[in-house]
Parts: sequence; C-alpha cells; structure tokens
Amino acid sequence: MSRIIEVVDYDAVWPQQYESEAEHLRPVFGPALADIHHIGSTSVPGMKAKPTVDILVEAKPGIQITDFYPGMSDLGYECRGECLDAIVPGTPGRYYFSMKKDVQDIYHVHVCHMGHPQIPELLVLRDYLRAHPDAAAEYGNLKADLAQCYSLDNVEYMRGKDSFVKRLIATAEKWKRPKKPSPATE
Repeated sequence: MSRIIEVVDYDAVWPQQYESEAEHLRPVFGPALADIHHIGSTSVPGMKAKPTVDILVEAKPGIQITDFYPGMSDLGYECRGECLDAIVPGTPGRYYFSMKKDVQDIYHVHVCHMGHPQIPELLVLRDYLRAHPDAAAEYGNLKADLAQCYSLDNVEYMRGKDSFVKRLIATAEKWKRPKKPSPATE
C-alpha cells in the first residue's frame, strides 16, 4: 500500500509529540547537538497539516552527519541522506530522516550543520505563519486542496505548493528584517 497524502485540522497533540521525540533525539546527537526546533505546519497552532511532525536538528560544525545513522536507525528512522537524486531533489547539506507507522510518515527529521542557509528560511517561515493566522489558513487550505487532488502523488503535492512556499518565505524574510526608521521619526 502506498502512502496517502492527507491534510487534517490542527491537533494540539503535535507540540507534545515534538517534545517527546526531541527527547529521544537529543541522546543520539549528544554533544554534537547545537539546537533542535519544531518546524513545518504542525508547529503552527491552528494550521491544517499533514499529521507528520517535522523536526530540525542543528549539528555543530565539523561533525559527520552520517555518523548518526546507526542511532537514528535504532530509533526507527529511515536514513535517506540528502535526497539529491530524488524527483524533487533535496538540499545539499540537509540530511533527511523519516519514521513511519504502517505506511504513513509520523516524523521527518532534517539535520543540517549550524549556519546552513536553509535553517533561517525554515525558522522564519514558521515564525511568520505563527504570527499571521490568515497566511497560515491560506497555506493550510492550499495543502488540503492539493491533498485532495494528489492523495497518492507526493511529488505533485510538493510541486503544487512550491511557488506558494517560495513567496511565503520571501514575505517572511521581509517581515523579519529590522525596519529602518523613516526620516520623519528620527
């Protein structure tokens, strides 16, 4: 049976699932762990999402991320590498791990070294959506519509939201930039 793309209403248990799984991940990374974050749609209160908790692990520089494969496998994760050869390619330097229950993904863990350029994008997008419920609702509705159209086609689901996410990130980055005082207020 193949994975079914499903988007559901927000579930208040998602932050608890993140906290619980983060506690399992911390010992795997030990002193190499710089930070850990709940990201993605399940980290935005009230937002529709696939019921898959996304976690971002920042590793300290100079650490070989592949060294954590045995520990991640022991927790039940599939170690997928950078996914650079996927139909929708991954990002160089971002390692991807997934945990399934039956055929559904329940956790996605993204591991990057501190300073990786995607880290600020992932965090500003999350923060923007948390601060802008209308944008979160619009994105959640898009995801729900795409899931209905492409319930058995994850590639088309991802492609369908790509340009919207890029626009959201650009808007979020502008929102996050410090505002320059106008000449009238100086």
